[in-house]
Amino acid sequence: MWTRLGAPMTTRILLVAALCAVSARPAAAELVTFPVGGQMRHAFVFAPAGPPASGTRPVVLAFHGRGDNIRDFQYVNLHVAWRDAVVVYFQALDRDGLSGWQVERGQDGDRDLELVDAALAALRKRHPIDEDRIYATGFSNGAAFTYLLWAERPGVFAAYAVVAGRLRPSVRPKLPRPLLAVAGERDPQIPFADQKAAIDAAISVNGVRSSTAACGEGCTAYGSDSPAPVMVWVHPGGHSYPRGTSERIAAFLRDHPRRR
Repeated sequence: MWTRLGAPMTTRILLVAALCAVSARPAAAELVTFPVGGQMRHAFVFAPAGPPASGTRPVVLAFHGRGDNIRDFQYVNLHVAWRDAVVVYFQALDRDGLSGWQVERGQDGDRDLELVDAALAALRKRHPIDEDRIYATGFSNGAAFTYLLWAERPGVFAAYAVVAGRLRPSVRPKLPRPLLAVAGERDPQIPFADQKAAIDAAISVNGVRSSTAACGEGCTAYGSDSPAPVMVWVHPGGHSYPRGTSERIAAFLRDHPRRR
């Protein structure tokens, strides 16, 4: 079910994000309902108006952190950073009293993996999707789910972006894919060591450990000339979504369509 909404209100912003003026955003979002496993799942979909010049559009699936919601998470403004893309902010279901995503295969009956499958099927019917430019990104618990998507749906996504993400021991991506990872040195919730371990695993999977280059303050690119680079941006803050993150994500994903 697709319902067009005006700009929704929000009473709290949990993430440190660059808040753009309302006039800079698309005028409205669509509240979309996906029936999955006997439950109704929800998302905000921001899609550009009019037909795309290239005939198809990239798609970015975005997953909030534990305890958050799409009314807040939309204000990371990824849909503003990448205006040509269809950007989908998904709402997690309750897990132990807080909204949250599955982070391992089989958890919660794979309800979130099934959500992604159902959502992409529905989006393909609604929008002219570029199959070589489908991406996933997430913050915190949403980043852990993004890592799971890399392990369980590697043929679907062209590249991934994680912010404050941990890789569970049972989750092991095998197919090289471009990754942007943002990590806070003083993160009290997901220790920097855990984030670094996940990044190191990605570097190993992609086989890019031997090639490094600086890409800005706090930024290191591994295998920048390879088909599957890993770009790591380390900031001095804590468990946050730093200012400029959505712009970095959009730029990175835009540069990495799927290579067959």
